[in-house]
Amino acid sequence: MTSIGNPYVDDANIRFFSCKTNDEEFVWHRDVNDRYITVIEGQAWQLQYNGSLPILLEEGKTYFIEAELYHRLIKGATDLTIEIKE
Repeated sequence: MTSIGNPYVDDANIRFFSCKTNDEEFVWHRDVNDRYITVIEGQAWQLQYNGSLPILLEEGKTYFIEAELYHRLIKGATDLTIEIKE
């Protein structure tokens, strides 16, 4: 598992975010590749794309993040676990 300098821990294609992480650590960023993220568990987390209002992440749903698109997570009420496919 890795987490060096990031507000998450990776275990292969599974990523864990703690609801105890400081809000300031969830920064706007962009990824090199297109990604599909599927929410395994987590309550009240939101995903915000640049220029758009935040959307509520729902367990069991998959969301697309286009390569090089600025986006950020907004912390929720419980820990968040997602699966990432590029």
